[in-house]
Amino acid sequence: MRGRSRKMLRQGVDKVIKRRIQLPWKWNAPKEKAECVVIGAGIVGLAVARELSLKGKEVLVLDSAPTFGTATSSRNSEVIHAGIYYPPNSLKARFCVRGRHLLYEYCSHHGISHNQIGKLIVATGASEIPKLNQLYNRGIQNGVKCLRMLDASEAIKMEPELHCVKALLSPASGIVDSHGLMLSLVGEAETKGTTFSYNTTVIGGHVEGNQMVLHVCDSKTLANWDGTSPLQPDLILIPKFVVNSSGLSAPALAKRFHGLNIATIPHAYYARGSYFTLSNSDSTRFPNFKHLIYPIPEEGGLGVHVTLDLDGRLKFGPDVEWINHVADTTSFLNR
Repeated sequence: MRGRSRKMLRQGVDKVIKRRIQLPWKWNAPKEKAECVVIGAGIVGLAVARELSLKGKEVLVLDSAPTFGTATSSRNSEVIHAGIYYPPNSLKARFCVRGRHLLYEYCSHHGISHNQIGKLIVATGASEIPKLNQLYNRGIQNGVKCLRMLDASEAIKMEPELHCVKALLSPASGIVDSHGLMLSLVGEAETKGTTFSYNTTVIGGHVEGNQMVLHVCDSKTLANWDGTSPLQPDLILIPKFVVNSSGLSAPALAKRFHGLNIATIPHAYYARGSYFTLSNSDSTRFPNFKHLIYPIPEEGGLGVHVTLDLDGRLKFGPDVEWINHVADTTSFLNR
């Protein structure tokens, strides 16, 4: 790291430095100590950074990209889920139901665009009706309110373009402006003193006593790396508290923390999905659907569904394409 990039990283880190320390490590990189470090500036990392800063903590957020929310957080359906799909009493079910209430409340309080348009989960054949009933019962167990089973005529009356034999109506589901949400979280975190250091990559780390030591470098260093020579950090950072919210890279990064028990790191299963938009020029003025339309869930996802954005544009997806690594090339065009 040289020149302006190195200076920007050091200036960002210096804002949350507690004191300089010396560690017996083989690299000559500067060593600094901070209070809280959040790795990854996606929606999860931003929410964590905001919450920590509201609690009075000094927070440093590191992200390898040039800005926040450039990966999964900006490549999704922007749907606020009700809490139907997850097993009863699971953390996912509890967090989804409670998180939905908190998210609607947050968006309303902060003026973030959102719309509780509701969702229809549809059975297109008699063989899918038992699965639809299971979803209904699971949603009730999870505490989702106002779920209602519809016969075909009721569903088609709501959505004339729909073809189904039965449907589950979830009025609590909705859509949100994900970028506006992230921008609000960033603003709140920065107001409370959080420092964001972009183009900054955590390449690994090691456990030193009861502390996690992070190895940090400029993202440009990785762009020029040959992939074989030893990668030298530009900074050794020792925080009191670390949150690894680096998205798809989180399991791989955790495995590069030497001294961390690998058995505690969940295995990663990667799938890629493609989205398609309706190109009809009248679709924004006269959308074909007014609700989210979902099929019965499939392995690896919720199935190819119909979503609307806040401007009324229709989007279809995602499909599921299982891959071995994040960087795998899609086979979509070769199907």
